[in-house]
Amino acid sequence: MQREQIVFVGTSDLSGHFRGKSFPAIDLPARLHRGVGMAPTNMFLSAFGPIQATPFGTLGEVFLVPDPSSRVFVPFDGSAAEFFFVGDVKTADGAFWDFCPRHVLRRALDRLKSETGLKLLATFEQEFVYTGVAAHPPQPYELDAYRRQGYFGEALVAAMRQAGVIPDSFLSEFGPQQYEITSAPSVGLRAADEAVITREIAQAVASRLGHRVSFTPLPTPDGVSSGTHIHWSFLDRDDRPVLYDDERSFQLSQVGYHFVAGILHHLPALCAVTAPSVPSYYRLRPNGWAPVRADVGALDRGAALRICPLHGSDPQQRGRQFNVEFRVADATASPYLALAMLVQAGLDGIRERREIDADHPKPLPDSLAAALVLLENTSQAAEWFGAGLLSAYLLFKRAEVKALQDLEESEICRRYAEVY
Repeated sequence: MQREQIVFVGTSDLSGHFRGKSFPAIDLPARLHRGVGMAPTNMFLSAFGPIQATPFGTLGEVFLVPDPSSRVFVPFDGSAAEFFFVGDVKTADGAFWDFCPRHVLRRALDRLKSETGLKLLATFEQEFVYTGVAAHPPQPYELDAYRRQGYFGEALVAAMRQAGVIPDSFLSEFGPQQYEITSAPSVGLRAADEAVITREIAQAVASRLGHRVSFTPLPTPDGVSSGTHIHWSFLDRDDRPVLYDDERSFQLSQVGYHFVAGILHHLPALCAVTAPSVPSYYRLRPNGWAPVRADVGALDRGAALRICPLHGSDPQQRGRQFNVEFRVADATASPYLALAMLVQAGLDGIRERREIDADHPKPLPDSLAAALVLLENTSQAAEWFGAGLLSAYLLFKRAEVKALQDLEESEICRRYAEVY
């Protein structure tokens, strides 16, 4: 049987799924310039596949153009290679499309650089369930829980490295069949690209082993949740870390302090983007080791923003280690939109010189519907998204809520577990 290699180009859309099209590999040089055509409504495919709401209908044409820097090629014995690119969605005249999540992040990062001279250094810590482990009583962090997953972890780490993502850690997590993968931090847009690539590579490895992984926020209402925690810090123009100041509150430099204050100020509304599914809010309930308030804490895994630990006494090394972990996110979010909104809210904190109110933290919303109202009522949100994308996002997510409104929590969790 003859075979011809094909290439996939995709984007993390409004539902957080990586969707796109494929083409013969021989056409790659041309496709790097013109991309592949797609209907604007493709960006509005629901979490479950069907189109529930779209402002475009059947009209229009945009182009998904591969970014050469995002190339992934990972061969697998006895199977087709994983060969794909992350792409930008552009208009017919070659301009970035306003509704492209990757470009929403690019605009936020450009603004961060132009207003502060800083670059964002970030990574995504991703928890998931692996079906290749037999159901078993929880063995949190035990060697045996790691042992029982067999070759999956080693194959995942190797495939990530081949894909250009530097693995940092792989471990057995708290829940049954639950694991976590983390990559080394990267600068700017690449950090979100690597979050997408890591998810796809995890699925690819599991598939070759006859299993799958699920990044859903909560497999069952009484189960253990899976988050996608975002670790971030800043570098200046000379790649020196500038987030750490041991003499200041929370060890945050002045710019870092106001940036964190901006995130906390807007966090209840940001939940609509960083925790954008119905079961996201089953996860954000008391006593679940997940945040319930817009707060910051040193070494506190229950806080929305955690000041991460340092070791050693050398100030320069401590500055390079220092980072903040954002814990109100999961894999139903597009990494591009989630990171973009954190940057924009942080910049608002810098501009307005916002202060951290440690004594009266705001409660987080208890549902996606409530979070969407808060986002809609945030005056800055139209600028952060672009007015057209904001109204479309609200329409899109409210349709998702409506489609599930008559279902029990257990059925809702099951449906998300099937598709994430």
